[in-house]
Amino acid sequence: MIASDTATSHERPAQPEPEPTPGPLSGDPALIGVPTFIVGSIALGLTLVGFVPAAAVGAPVAIILAATGIGQLVAALWAAGIGQSAVASIFGTFAGFWLSYGFLVLGLTHGWFGVPAESATATQALFLTSWAVVVGLLTLATLRLPVAYTLLFGLIATALTVVLFATLQDSAGLQTLGGYVVFIFAALGCYLFLHVMSLATGGRGLPLGRPLLSG
Repeated sequence: MIASDTATSHERPAQPEPEPTPGPLSGDPALIGVPTFIVGSIALGLTLVGFVPAAAVGAPVAIILAATGIGQLVAALWAAGIGQSAVASIFGTFAGFWLSYGFLVLGLTHGWFGVPAESATATQALFLTSWAVVVGLLTLATLRLPVAYTLLFGLIATALTVVLFATLQDSAGLQTLGGYVVFIFAALGCYLFLHVMSLATGGRGLPLGRPLLSG
């Protein structure tokens, strides 16, 4: 009986493996995370360089909350759902950054948090310092990724630091400089978006550089 079964199984043609059916938990979360990051960065950069009057500090908040913050959160959940822990960590962290920035601006301009006017600068400095530290850690954590990602996070940390000093010194010049740094990392984000979109549409990715650390 065993020999007969074995012979039969050898004669039977092998059945092809069914191809996986694409579903909601597949693909690349960066296809949502990167463009929504770009649009918020552009809006923030334009605000910092004085595209809108200084009193209109809330000008980018609609984009930052409704597009960037939610987009980063969706990308983080998508990444977590397909087991991309590092990607989920990055997008989840930036969801926290953009959402908290929007609430900071709304809270200070509407008096939601009970922060007196004379403490507004210190409150903004607290926000910028906290996030500069976290993004600095992200920069170090990406040393084993292609250098484009490390450069991106390094530029974000630099922008936060420049805007921190601009806030503490009430310097319009430093604030403008911070805005230009934001534009630089937004441009790098555009490059990364073209990379992931090329891969998603069947093309080749763009060069991202060798990691600074290997092994």
